[in-house]
Amino acid sequence: MLKQKDLEKAAEMLRGKIIETPVHYWDSPESQDLKTLGISPFMKLELFQHTGTFKARGALLNALALSADERSRGVTAVSAGNHAIATAWAAHQVGTSAKVVMLSSASKIRVEKCEAYGAEVIMCDDIHGAFDLVRQIEQDEGRTFIHPFEGGNVALGTGTIGLEMMAQIPNLDSVIIPIGGGGLISGISAAIKAMNPKIKVYGVEPEGAQSMTISLAKGEPSAIDSVKTIADSLGAPHAAPYSFSLVQQCVDDVVIISDDQMKDAMRKIFTGLKLAVEPAGAAATAALMGPLKEKVANQNVGVIVCGANIAVSDFCKIAHNDMA
Repeated sequence: MLKQKDLEKAAEMLRGKIIETPVHYWDSPESQDLKTLGISPFMKLELFQHTGTFKARGALLNALALSADERSRGVTAVSAGNHAIATAWAAHQVGTSAKVVMLSSASKIRVEKCEAYGAEVIMCDDIHGAFDLVRQIEQDEGRTFIHPFEGGNVALGTGTIGLEMMAQIPNLDSVIIPIGGGGLISGISAAIKAMNPKIKVYGVEPEGAQSMTISLAKGEPSAIDSVKTIADSLGAPHAAPYSFSLVQQCVDDVVIISDDQMKDAMRKIFTGLKLAVEPAGAAATAALMGPLKEKVANQNVGVIVCGANIAVSDFCKIAHNDMA
């Protein structure tokens, strides 16, 4: 379990280096179905973070922890895009180099963002092979591997989101958080529970990437054979011990959503909030409007809008339901 004093120390280390992202109370025609159930949705707009997602917090905290010798050798990372961008940015912030492994299916805009921060990008066809390749880079070049979702600094970094939400949202009753590998939900849930154990924490996974749901059912971190979802940012191939342990301790329930529910949420966020988010960024909203709607009736609900690194053409294609 993370300690509040360690979370506050992490927040102090990041102060002035990351953005304290705003919370927006969602009150528009698109949210009226929620209002009829007494739900007050408070949208934590982490898409306004540096690099366009929450990933900047954990990546920078890891980069700040590098020794002088480690900085001289650089860092490496593996990602469908957002963590690679955040690692490239964090490396740039502390004056070191980054070599990142990305999937061949990664959006061109994400690859270009990595390169704009000075990172060397290597492409790989599948996620399991990408993890093997990044480990080889770590071994051959002595680079420090910044994990996309596992480890204390990742959880402390994302935990600062929880600290902010507790200060920003009055009388918070529950929080809804997307799950990829578990780095986001492990940190936020641990921070929330450390400050108020009565607040409910709900996780959300796409039906084509249920590594955490499977892991929780088995009682141990487990892998899935393949990932099939439009939310590539939530397509982790496995759960990992540290983040899994925090999820076990701090998360009250995990629900599953479909790609179609994420597409619908993307449209509602666009029309109701005027924000063009990637599918992962709409996952918590999809759960709020779907499987969690009755559970959070008459509550103040924090909803994590986690990212928006998506090309205009891809957003239009997905939101208009043209993508299978």
